Amino acid sequence: MRIIHVIGSVDPAKGGPQAVVIRLAAAQAALGHDVHLVSYGNPEIEKRAFLAAAAIPNSCKVQRHILPMPTRTERLFAPDARRLLSRLLAGTDFVHLHGVWEANLRTAAVLARHRRIPYCVRPAGMLDVWSLKQKAWKKRLALMAGYRRMLDGAAFIQALNADEAKLMEPLSLEPPSVVIPNGIFLEELEPDGRSDAFRRRIPALASRRFVLFLSRLHYKKGLDILAEAFAIVAAACPDVDLVVAGPDDGAGKAFEQEIAARGLADRVHMAGPLYGREKIRAMRDAECFCLPSRQEGFSVAITEALACGLPAVITDACHFPEVESAGAGFVCGFDPAGIAEALVTILSDPEAARAMGGRGRALVRQHYTWPQIAQRTTEAYAEVLDAERRLFTARAGLPA
Repeated sequence: MRIIHVIGSVDPAKGGPQAVVIRLAAAQAALGHDVHLVSYGNPEIEKRAFLAAAAIPNSCKVQRHILPMPTRTERLFAPDARRLLSRLLAGTDFVHLHGVWEANLRTAAVLARHRRIPYCVRPAGMLDVWSLKQKAWKKRLALMAGYRRMLDGAAFIQALNADEAKLMEPLSLEPPSVVIPNGIFLEELEPDGRSDAFRRRIPALASRRFVLFLSRLHYKKGLDILAEAFAIVAAACPDVDLVVAGPDDGAGKAFEQEIAARGLADRVHMAGPLYGREKIRAMRDAECFCLPSRQEGFSVAITEALACGLPAVITDACHFPEVESAGAGFVCGFDPAGIAEALVTILSDPEAARAMGGRGRALVRQHYTWPQIAQRTTEAYAEVLDAERRLFTARAGLPA
């Protein structure tokens, strides 16, 4: 099968969707499919993406088509993407769009419909109620300007979990939702024998235990909630620090100011963005993982943390109830005191924390690996293609 994935950017600093697309594409290529990836980028972004993908099995089998960073005209009308996609779509069986609000996605959908090539859309949480309230008037205009047509013309909408499918219901989209989660490559999580490498990056951490937050430093990730929760944890667990890792996306300065105002600057360590092996080393050194997010589609970071054996404390807006039902951590509301209580519970009982970590590893290995997810996505494509063939046969009066 020839598959084309389209996304606005492959920059790992942009978050989960960018991490997902190259891994899904690589896993599909490993199954023997002819897989292409279309995106925008520049040498700096490509370098970051290459480093982040260095340990991904079979990523070299994905044919990448990286367009220059978009100008204003490209962001509105995507003429460069149109020219490239017009060539690539010849002989393509299925197109997978990642995201919603980029013009190259809308253009890919228009071209695919014109050539009768089926496509699906993975909104990655961008169409749930919380997300649509952010810059709501712009999104309403965009839906009227062609993005609604892009969504309604899809063969299916890929929801990352049942919650996301339900949260998209107010839009009354025409295509069905198909729930297919994200995953991880177990190979990326293998220890590399440098057990002290992460701590050497942050000398002030020394041998102290720490809670790890790893995500973009954005308002929706709940850093303000984390600051208040950690103030409670710091008083209850004087031997525990907090490590905050991720690229700053507008909320970093306010978080640092809040931490300083609480007198916790020496207990909180800003690690900056971590990719590839550095990220895994941080997870392997941490005591537990915390993501008090206001909205997630399906967090790759949570999945990776579980796979590394970290107990997780997350909010219900992360839409990952299996963390608690599997006994791998706690799912809390937007209550700093409740989040702090969950963290202290984990930090105060290392034996129980290790048991949680073991259950998290088992959960991921059973349900959330990329080979499994790649098989599920290609089966979903095949079902669409089979249905279209049957419809064509019936309309043509040919024998089935």
